[in-house]
Amino acid sequence: MTPKTPFQFLDGLFERVAGGPQPPEWLVHEVQHRAVLFLNHVLMQEPEAMDRLGDQSGRVARVQWRQFSMTLQVTPAGLVDLAPASATPDLRIEVAETSPLSIAQSAMRGEKPTILIDGDVKFAAEINWLVDNVRWDVEEDLARVIGDAPAHAVGTAAKRIAQALRSFVNSMPFSRGDV
Repeated sequence: MTPKTPFQFLDGLFERVAGGPQPPEWLVHEVQHRAVLFLNHVLMQEPEAMDRLGDQSGRVARVQWRQFSMTLQVTPAGLVDLAPASATPDLRIEVAETSPLSIAQSAMRGEKPTILIDGDVKFAAEINWLVDNVRWDVEEDLARVIGDAPAHAVGTAAKRIAQALRSFVNSMPFSRGDV
């Protein structure tokens, strides 16, 4: 069978790679730690987010996509940390879409992927608020390294590129289900 688009080929390639040998546990653990550091960095830029999460201190959320998962626990400071292996999740969040290509296309259109949620409703509402209201200010972080003017120029160029990619993805027949 010949793929209809090069993107379907890439999706199939991802399936074959994901189904192959699994990464060593130490690597998974290290990637998860880096993800926690990044999440906390973003949360610390938004004091209201930390306040809201602080009210959920001790709660545990398990996030899963395909065979990849991460279990996070809310700290009293309103940040997150990896939960102990024995922790029972108060909330389970599973990304229903299995195709990374479909997730990327949805993101480029400004849409959220379909997710399945099971557990504490109030905790789920707070997580949803975070998803809707907290954004990484890349330009601000870049300004700390290269200065305000160059960071603004890079940020403006990145926004133009992102808009062009969105337009391209929206114009493709496969992004509208026409294939």
